[in-house]
Amino acid sequence: MAADTDPTTDQDAPSTPLLDEVFDSPAGAAGESTLRWHTLGRGDPVTAEAAPVTRRRLLTQLTVGVLAVLVLVGFTGAYAAQRLAERESVNDAAARANLLAEAVVTPALTAGLAAGKPVAIAKFDQVIRHQVLAEDVVRVKVWSADGTVLYADEPQLIGRKFPFDEEQRAALDERATHAEVSTLDASENAFEKGTRLVEVYRPIWFPDGKAGLFEIYTSYDAVGARTTELWRGFAGITLSSLMVLLLLLAPILWHLLKRLRGYERQRAAWLEHAVEASTAERRRIAGTLHDGPVQELAAASFAVAGAASSARRAGQADLATELDAAATSVRGGIRALRGLVTDIHPAALLEDGLASALGDLAEQVSGPDLRIDIDVDEAAVSALGQEQQRAMFRLAQESLRNCAKHAGPANVSIRLRREADEVVLDVIDDGRGFDLPATLAAPEHGHLGLQVLADLATAPGMQAAVATAPGSGTHWRFTQEVSR
Repeated sequence: MAADTDPTTDQDAPSTPLLDEVFDSPAGAAGESTLRWHTLGRGDPVTAEAAPVTRRRLLTQLTVGVLAVLVLVGFTGAYAAQRLAERESVNDAAARANLLAEAVVTPALTAGLAAGKPVAIAKFDQVIRHQVLAEDVVRVKVWSADGTVLYADEPQLIGRKFPFDEEQRAALDERATHAEVSTLDASENAFEKGTRLVEVYRPIWFPDGKAGLFEIYTSYDAVGARTTELWRGFAGITLSSLMVLLLLLAPILWHLLKRLRGYERQRAAWLEHAVEASTAERRRIAGTLHDGPVQELAAASFAVAGAASSARRAGQADLATELDAAATSVRGGIRALRGLVTDIHPAALLEDGLASALGDLAEQVSGPDLRIDIDVDEAAVSALGQEQQRAMFRLAQESLRNCAKHAGPANVSIRLRREADEVVLDVIDDGRGFDLPATLAAPEHGHLGLQVLADLATAPGMQAAVATAPGSGTHWRFTQEVSR
């Protein structure tokens, strides 16, 4: 069997590129070709049909969307509330540190404290414990400019020296107050408890004019309380706004849904009408061809055959031969027109189903040199839609045409079966076969037979493959994805 190489192929007609993807056939499977497979055409994957829009579906999607928005807004609002609460707490702690530094700490600074004398430290400690330390102020330190802790309410820190970080150094150099949320991971925080505190640095000056650093730590609990307060206000405003928005959108969505469902019903009616009109037009054209040109050609064939017989009886042998050739040509035209009628409107396919149509097709094509055996699984037929059955019929038809034209004397097997989520059509002949790689390597010859089969296999979920070699017959395989 060889691909059709009709040079009259319409080169301007759109066609599907021949893929020629090569893969091995399953080893050991009964009836399978031992040749390598070549994929010629493939349609797009089958996509799930969109579910119709209903009120329940719309309400469900709207509820899920609102919940998703609430979750997103909740996380965003919680984060924003925490950041805002931290900023407020930091600002409050900075203002408080400034007030304590001016009103309490600076007046209590002495040269003895700067010199590290125990008596001065004890006196300063009394001032701090009575006027600075409170429930929310958990640590107080006074530093010298070189990083020595001159005073701390934790006695173990007094006299120890720590390197200043960037914030401490900036507070001294810029003579400004710096406040932040501390994660307590510095060496100076060895005695602080918890995971976070609000830390404030503020420059101070001793009586002799030397600069120092006043530091306090306040509790982070105020941040949590303020975060909760801000979040409640934010959540209340957000929730009420969303509810008002939903109330305003509900009648609009309901109206749009009603119109959409009307459009869907109208579109379905139009599609059904278009399909019915196309089917009716196909039936009309097929009927016109069958009752008009086919019948007229049949009558012409009988007339020419009769004229040939008359010429032969009259001894006009040459004329009789020419008339016989003309009658044969007319009968060929009749067969071609009947095949075209079947293509346009396969009555058996529409009325009796794919199995009956394949049987009629086999009867039309079979002859002394072409014996056809058919095995059709009804489960495979029932899994195919009407358009998919039409496509499978056209593929079997085109494959048999190739067999009749190129395979030579051959036995042909047509098998239609279902395998999991696929329906498989196999058309196998034991004829001459052909050199597929060489055929595909000569695109200038057209290869209409291969191209037609590739074009037919462009429906969603369909694939066409062939396995053949000279002297080894030809195995066409067409698969169609179906739902389980």
